[in-house]
Amino acid sequence: MSQLTIEASTPLCLLQDAGRFGVRHLGVTQGGAADWRSMSWANWLLGNALDAAVIEITLGGFTVVAEEDCVLALAGADLGARINGEALAPWRSFRLNKGQRLQFAQPLLGARAYLAAPGGFDAPKVLGSSATVVREALGGLDGMGHALTKGASLSYSGNSVMLLRELTAGQRPDLSLEAPLDLVIGAQIGQFSGQSLFDAFNNAWSLDSRADRMGIRLLGTALQYQGKPMISEGIPLGAVQVPPDGQPIVLLNDRQTIGGYPRLGALTPLALARLAQCLPGGQVRLKPVVQEVAHREQVEYLQRFLSR
Repeated sequence: MSQLTIEASTPLCLLQDAGRFGVRHLGVTQGGAADWRSMSWANWLLGNALDAAVIEITLGGFTVVAEEDCVLALAGADLGARINGEALAPWRSFRLNKGQRLQFAQPLLGARAYLAAPGGFDAPKVLGSSATVVREALGGLDGMGHALTKGASLSYSGNSVMLLRELTAGQRPDLSLEAPLDLVIGAQIGQFSGQSLFDAFNNAWSLDSRADRMGIRLLGTALQYQGKPMISEGIPLGAVQVPPDGQPIVLLNDRQTIGGYPRLGALTPLALARLAQCLPGGQVRLKPVVQEVAHREQVEYLQRFLSR
C-alpha cells in the first residue's frame, strides 16, 4: 500500500467517484465528480476503472507529499500545480518521488482538477460509492462525509504504471464555455411566457457566486412561469429549475432528491461537465435540444472515449 500525506487542504477538496445510484428513493442524493469527463480521463491515464475514486480539488489550496516514489495522474482545470516549485500541466500522468510536494495554488483555467492514483484511492463504500456528500455525512476517507483535511493519509493499492501518458490536444475536453450548453427541454417548458423562452435561449446568463455542489444560480432577465403550482417530484441531475424570483438554478451532483419548482429542462451530461469548470462571474448560454439528440451525442462521446 502506498500513501500520500495531505499537507494543506480546504473544505472544497473531496474524495469523489462516479456517485451513488439506485438510492434516490431513500432520499439519498447522487454525489460524485462534478466534471465526470475529467475524472474519467485522470483514471484512464493510469489504466484504472474510469469510475475509480479520485481527489476533486476545487479552486486550489491543496498540497500532498509522497511517502514513497509513485506515479499519479492529473486532469481537468489548471490550478497552477507544481512539484517542488516546478510547474505541472494537467492531462498527463507524472512521477512524484518520495518526499516531493505536489501543490495546487489557484485557478488559471477552469475550477476543478482531478488527481488519480493507481487503482484509485482507498476508501470505504457507503451505499455502493465512496463519493463525499458533506451535507448527508456520506462517503470520503472515513465514510462519514468529511472533506479532506491536513494531516490525513491518502492510500492506494494499485501498481504504478511505468509508462507515462499525456492526452493529445484533440483528446482534451474543452473547458471553455464559448459554445452554448445543451438543455433537454422539460415537461413545463410550454408554461413559461413566450418572452421568457426567448430570453432563456437568446440571452447570456451570468454565474452567481452563490454556487456549490448542490447547484449554480444563473443571473439574467427574470423568467415568468404561468402554470399552476406544482407538486414536488423527482429532480434529475442538471435540472434547471426556476424559483419565484425567475432566476434559474442548475442542480448539480449534491442536489436534493425532490423539488416543486417548474423546470425549463435539464442540461446534458456533457454540458454539465463543462459547467462544472466555470468560475463565478462567467457567462453561459443555453441551447434547447430534444432527448434523442442529447442521447446520441452522449453515446458517440462514450464510444470515442472507450475506443482510445
